[in-house]
Amino acid sequence: MQRRHLIALAAATLTASGTFAQATYPAKPIRLIVPFAPGGTTDIIARVVADPLGKALGQAVVVDNKAGAGGIIGAAEAARAAPDGYTLSVATVSTTAANPAINTKITYDPVTDFVPVINIAATPNLIAVNPSFPAKDYKSFVDLLKKSPGQFSYASSGTGGIGHLQTELWKSLAGLFVTHIPYRGAGPALNDVVAGQVPIIFDNVPSSLPFIKSGRLVPLVVAAPQRLADLPNVPTFKEVGLEPVNRMAYYGILAPKGTPKDIVDKVNAATKKVLEDAAVKKRIEDTGSFIIANTPEQFAQQIKDELAVYKQVVAKQKLTLQ
Repeated sequence: MQRRHLIALAAATLTASGTFAQATYPAKPIRLIVPFAPGGTTDIIARVVADPLGKALGQAVVVDNKAGAGGIIGAAEAARAAPDGYTLSVATVSTTAANPAINTKITYDPVTDFVPVINIAATPNLIAVNPSFPAKDYKSFVDLLKKSPGQFSYASSGTGGIGHLQTELWKSLAGLFVTHIPYRGAGPALNDVVAGQVPIIFDNVPSSLPFIKSGRLVPLVVAAPQRLADLPNVPTFKEVGLEPVNRMAYYGILAPKGTPKDIVDKVNAATKKVLEDAAVKKRIEDTGSFIIANTPEQFAQQIKDELAVYKQVVAKQKLTLQ
């Protein structure tokens, strides 16, 4: 009789293990790896969310910047972490789609080595030019580039980043030839375009907007679902007939492969709750971003879709690491 009781108790414990894990998680602080340096859009959004998320979960969420190689170093470290919910990471298009599409030496698979938790927000990108550039609107810009193939160049944050591959996607669809000038980061690339060293850039709206407002950059077209309130006269790629380029940069949370579903669901629910807070929502939207707050399954599909798009770009444009 006692033996049967022990067996039944063990079975009940195993059945309830998921509920038990969810009830006790988290029991210590959570590390949130940001695969870029402090100060960029990825870092800003992570820090806006981290503190209130920690309060919602009952344990501190500590941001850990692990920059390098266009986000690859931090993403690789996150993929190797224990799948216990105590190491999470911020996913971007660069770390989950653009870089993996072009770099065959990446040590992680963005689809199979992570469990998507939630897409926090997405940020529009845009094409902007130095004020000295002859064209000041999108149609004149394209007309000039078509008449002068190879005579103009664009700056990016580096080979394999979203700025590089999104520009190549645009070039392939628009039938243009513009020379790529890779930099070691978006900041240096942006600075040289503002200084007139390179005439064109495809950049995140948050980092370019101050220069646009001060008249040191001219925006031509934006990758966003609709025109932006800050740039009401700038058309979207859909409006100029290139809707496939209307791809925003996302910022989501990933867990390592094997992380229990109940933990993933708990972090997802807590993050959604945080994103409903008016103060958090405003701080994120002030960066020029849109709140997404979707399900793990929806975010997983977004990652797969972006990776497929940029793999096609790499193949069509015959892109390689330089």
